Amino acid sequence: MSTHTEEPRTGPAPEPAGGVDKAQYGLAALLVVVGLYTVYDATTLRVGFGDPVGPRAFPYVVGTVLAVLGVLLALATARGSRGELEGGEDVDLAQGSDWVTVAKLVGVIAFTIATVDLLGWAITGAVLFAGGAWALGSRTLVRDVIVGLVLAVGSWYAFYVGLGIPLTPGLLDGVL
Repeated sequence: MSTHTEEPRTGPAPEPAGGVDKAQYGLAALLVVVGLYTVYDATTLRVGFGDPVGPRAFPYVVGTVLAVLGVLLALATARGSRGELEGGEDVDLAQGSDWVTVAKLVGVIAFTIATVDLLGWAITGAVLFAGGAWALGSRTLVRDVIVGLVLAVGSWYAFYVGLGIPLTPGLLDGVL
């Protein structure tokens, strides 16, 4: 009785069903375009004479890294490198997209964008958190609103006090 086991396969992953992995090439092209645009945009920044580094240094670095990573991804894809398929943990990969949930999330985000100046970050941040939790299936509205308020007010103070960036207080102007 033989207990022969097959050796694991080494080498490049098999080609996808369509042949070329267009998604990886698309991502690589997007990285290169965004990187090059970031470098170009950095050249249009005005630099003061008293700052030896200036505001251009960070966009130059980020843009260059993005472009180089895009080129490396394209080269790796051409050499046969493929991303590993994820098992999906407890997600049923055979089930289609839940467009109702997506629509709910888009609605919550659109409401936040439309009302943040009027209502202020503390209120719209709480609505954003509670609405996002509701759209994703939570049924504890009171808890979600309380957690959303704590997170929104906490982040408002973190930006205002910690970073010196005032977020709009909206209706709570003078209270926060």
